[in-house]
Amino acid sequence: MKLLTALSEGWSNEELKASVEAYVEMQRNERAGHLIIKQHYYSKLAKTFGRSEKAFEQRMQNISYVLSLMGRSWLTGLKPAKNVDADIADQIEKLLTQLEGRKVARIAAFEITVREKARQKNDHKPSGNQNPKPRRVLVTQFQRDAAVKAWVLQQAEGICECCEKPAPFRGTDGLPYLELHYVRQLAEGGADTVSNAVALCPNCHREIHYGANAQALAAWLYDNVPRLSLD
Repeated sequence: MKLLTALSEGWSNEELKASVEAYVEMQRNERAGHLIIKQHYYSKLAKTFGRSEKAFEQRMQNISYVLSLMGRSWLTGLKPAKNVDADIADQIEKLLTQLEGRKVARIAAFEITVREKARQKNDHKPSGNQNPKPRRVLVTQFQRDAAVKAWVLQQAEGICECCEKPAPFRGTDGLPYLELHYVRQLAEGGADTVSNAVALCPNCHREIHYGANAQALAAWLYDNVPRLSLD
């Protein structure tokens, strides 16, 4: 709890923005195959804002955690750290989407609150809300090529390309139910092409978005699905 408080108190929007910008820059360089030295970024931020390099490294791990809650990939070597409160996580998520120029329904604060409450021992049954109010949210969507999804599903022939097991059920159309996944997500600059797409069962699809082993699963796909390309 002390660590959580220490990381949350006194962080200005300028510090958070600079941290997110540095993180995104490192991630872009990593995807481009460039060598990145994280310590250089921590040092520059520390000199600018008067915090320790360790504090910025921990904040970067918080950014990884927010990305994981969003179902997004995080920077190699910066394992998600959950010691961040809901308000700071919401600010981080807002800054991330602003940098990308996208509008999304923010979820990080809600998911962190859920996890905090789940850890508490509480026998009180919540009453919930019989009439939840709708909320209109403008979101960014990508135009996709239906032919790409159709081709990838055809190639999979009803077999998940990750766990290599048959689709868990058939849809109402009678076809094996698999989901399309872009190994490099469209929101991260990934292409809507067959060399960036795989057919996954719902379980593998959720794990590759939200699981602790998401990066390992993506690496496995690149090694085992011949059509995939890092370009």
